[in-house]
Amino acid sequence: MVGRLEERVAVITGAGQGIGRGIARRFAREGCRIVVAEINAETGPRTVGEVAELGSEAVFIPTDVAVEGNARGCVRAAVEKWGRVDVVVNNAWGGVSGNQRIEYEDTETLRRAMDVGFLAGFWTMHEAFPHMKAARSGSIINICSLNGVNAHMFTVHYNAAKEALRAMSRTAAVEWGRHNIRTNVICPGAATEAYQAFAAANPETAAVMRNDNPMRRMGDPEADIGGAALFLASDDAAYVNGNTLFVGGGSHVNGVSWRPDLPE
Repeated sequence: MVGRLEERVAVITGAGQGIGRGIARRFAREGCRIVVAEINAETGPRTVGEVAELGSEAVFIPTDVAVEGNARGCVRAAVEKWGRVDVVVNNAWGGVSGNQRIEYEDTETLRRAMDVGFLAGFWTMHEAFPHMKAARSGSIINICSLNGVNAHMFTVHYNAAKEALRAMSRTAAVEWGRHNIRTNVICPGAATEAYQAFAAANPETAAVMRNDNPMRRMGDPEADIGGAALFLASDDAAYVNGNTLFVGGGSHVNGVSWRPDLPE
C-alpha cells in the first residue's frame, strides 16, 4: 500500500540524520512533500536529495529550532511553498549533550535543553495551528524519550525537556481535538548516529540495554520509527489522539538498565 500521504506536506525538524531522516524517507515513499528543517548545512541537503530519489519533493530550510524565528519559519516555509501544512514532526535535538549528575548541572544547560526540546515544539505547533484549524485536519508528532518516562540517570536536562513536550502534547490533544488536529508522541529506541556514539563510549551499558530489550535489538530509524510515524500521520490514525506510542521493541514494559560510567 503506497501513497498514504499523497499531496500532503510535512515539516520535520532535525531531518538531516537519525530518526528525522528516517521519518523523512518513509514519508517520501508515501508521496509526502517535506520541509527538511535542519541546522546542518551538509546533512539537510542530503536528505532532500534522498527524498527526490524516492520520488517525492523536499526543500531544505536551515533551522536552529532553539531560535523562535527559525522554528516558526520552517512552518511558514511549508505554507509559502505548498500552501499547506498537514504534519509537523518535532524531532530535532542538538546542542545539549553529555551525561551529568544533577548536582553538577547548570542553569544554562537546562535553559538550552528547554529551548531545543520543549519551546521549539511549542513554536512549531503554535505556528501550524491556524493552518490546520482552517483545514480541519492535522497531525502533530512529537518525538520524546524513555529517558524522561523512566527517569534515567544523568540526563536531567534531556528528561525534563522531553517530559515537558510530552505533557504539552497531551494538553494539545485535548484542546485541539475538536478541530480534528491530532497530537501524539513517539518514544523511540533506534540505532541512530547519536546512539552509536553513546554505545562506543559506553559499550557495557549499551550491551546490557540491548539484552534488556525483549527484541534484543535497536530499531531502524526508517523501517521501525518511520513506520510508526507514518501510521500517526496517515488516515489510519484518524481517531488516535493524545497517545504516547512506545516504539522500542518492548523495552518500556520493564525498563532497561541505564547507568553510564561517571566519576563521583
